[in-house]
Order: sequence, then C-alpha cells, then structure tokens
Amino acid sequence: MKLLRLLLFPFAILYGCITGIRNWFYLIGVFKRTSFDLPTIVVGNLSVGGTGKTPMVEYIIRLLKDHYQTATLSRGYKRKSEGFFLADAQTTMEQIGDEPFQYHCKFDNVQVAVDAKRVNGATNLLARKPETEVIVLDDAFQHLAFQGGLYILLTTYDAPYFKDFMLPTGNLRESRKGAQRADIIVVTKCPKDLSLAQQKNITQELHLKQGQLSFFTYIDFSKIAYSKSDSVEVTQLIQDDFILVAGIANPQSFFNHLKKETTVCLSFPDHHHFSSTDIELILNQAKGKKIITTEKDYVRLQGLLPEPQLFYLPIQTAFLNNSEAFDAKILNYVGESTRNRSIHH
Repeated sequence: MKLLRLLLFPFAILYGCITGIRNWFYLIGVFKRTSFDLPTIVVGNLSVGGTGKTPMVEYIIRLLKDHYQTATLSRGYKRKSEGFFLADAQTTMEQIGDEPFQYHCKFDNVQVAVDAKRVNGATNLLARKPETEVIVLDDAFQHLAFQGGLYILLTTYDAPYFKDFMLPTGNLRESRKGAQRADIIVVTKCPKDLSLAQQKNITQELHLKQGQLSFFTYIDFSKIAYSKSDSVEVTQLIQDDFILVAGIANPQSFFNHLKKETTVCLSFPDHHHFSSTDIELILNQAKGKKIITTEKDYVRLQGLLPEPQLFYLPIQTAFLNNSEAFDAKILNYVGESTRNRSIHH
C-alpha cells in the first residue's frame, strides 16, 4: 500500500494544484462566498476522517446550548435522503446520517439540519427556524462557498497535517496551507501525559500565524456504558467476556481502551451501514456475550442486535490544559457577533 501511494505521487501534485487554484479563486472573489448575519462556527480538518470532529462539535454544543438557540449543519454522510433535511421527532438515522442523528438524540432544543450544500442548508435552516442564533457546521472546512465566522481546524497527534501529504499519496484533502484559514488549531487524540515541552514543540511545527490559537485535547472515555434500557460501570462490564465492534475511521483507541488479551475486535469501514451478513457475523462472534460499540455505531446497530447484549461507550473531548481560553474564544465570538447582529437589525 505504501509503495502504491508513492507511485501515485504525481497525482497528488496534480490534485494539490487543482484544489489550490480552486481555493485561490474563492479567496480572491472569482468564486462567490456567502456569509450569514449570525455567528457560524466551522469545525473541520485537512485530512480524510478520524480527527474527532463529532466530540468537538458536541463540546461546542454543550458550551452554547443553554445560552443561545443553537443549530448544527452537516452533510449527513451516507444518508438516504437528498437535499436539505431538518430533523424532527419522527426523524430516523437513515434520513440524516449517523453523526447528525447522534446530535439529534443527545441534545434537546438543538436544531439538527443536513445538506451537502452548506449555503443552501443554512438558508433553509434560517427560513424555517429564524430564531436560530448560532450555527455549528460539522466538517465544512473545505466548503469555501460558505464563509464562516470562526474556523476550528482539528489534526491528530499521531498523524498531524504537517507530516502528511495530499491525496492519494497521503490523506490531505488540500495542501497544508489550508491551515492558515483556521482561527483555532486543535491537536486531538493526544496522550494524557503529553508534557508542556512536547506541546510547545508541536506548536512550533504548526507555524501559527499571528492571532491563531492552538490547543491540545485527548479522548475522555465515559466510565459508564449504556444500552437502550440499562447502564453499567465499565469496570463491572469488562469483568465478563465481550466483543468490541466499531465502524469508525480510527477505532484503535477505542479497542485499546477496553480490550483484553482474548477480546474479539471487529472493525468495519467508517459510517458503515451494517448488512444482515454483518449482523450474522457479529452474533456468531459474540456467542451470546455482550457487544460493546461506539456511540456513533450504536445509532446504526440499535434495533439490529439484541437489546440486552448491545452497549455503547460515550466519549468526550477533554483539554490537556487551557480549556478556559478555548471556551472564552468561542463565547466571546458568539457573544460579540450576536450583539453586532442586534445592532445591525
């Protein structure tokens, strides 16, 4: 695979040139960019998947939802609906996709909308829910037709963008220069014991421009696992035999957190829609034992596997330090933008 990626290097150069020209046309005004008269926070990355966007979006929602009428706007990857869709009480996972459905299930009074075209999505969202005060956009860093107000770029500790290459040689959707559009760069999935000196070294490699902020986060696994009608402490749950199932981009940290020497770990592609064959495989491997999965996978597996067997383990974004500075940056941006909006009207 590594040899193939090296052989494809000329195509990576070509892809980089095409995306670079496209981005430049947006930034100089050849292609139209649309902004909206309310705070808009864009969460994204330069690489393909697996940087922790979902827990970061949830972190921001928790920060804002009790103070502002908050909405999220996503693409709704692998959903079975088309165009704009606004979730309501009857909405299913198939209609909006697994991540938006997770937001929809977890957060009351937060509007959840999906549309591959973010400008169209925001326009329709505000037409239907004009009381909306802030929109958090999930995975929209490359959608330059939408001009966000605050950009948060995520990159993982194990595979930072400054050590990566363009597709198909590497995993970058656009060149490293794209990081210059970010107001905040967050290095995610760090070891909990990452020292301040190590953080400083990584920050130097980010080559922050003036005004950019950087932060370091880790995955905080819940101490409680949940089923549809039950909850149990993880320390108690793992005393018995179980299998682990994940259909996310980088499941290794999830597996490593729970697995024992004899634990069966079943990995599927990111956003995987589980077929009857997959379910049969999982049940055969489980042999009546508990099945522990991620929260994102749970919304796709619920109803397909026996309810008493299926548990999920939530995760949250946690900051190694300076969480107060991150919170203040978000709250100050939203507060100032909201005040300016009131003055404008």
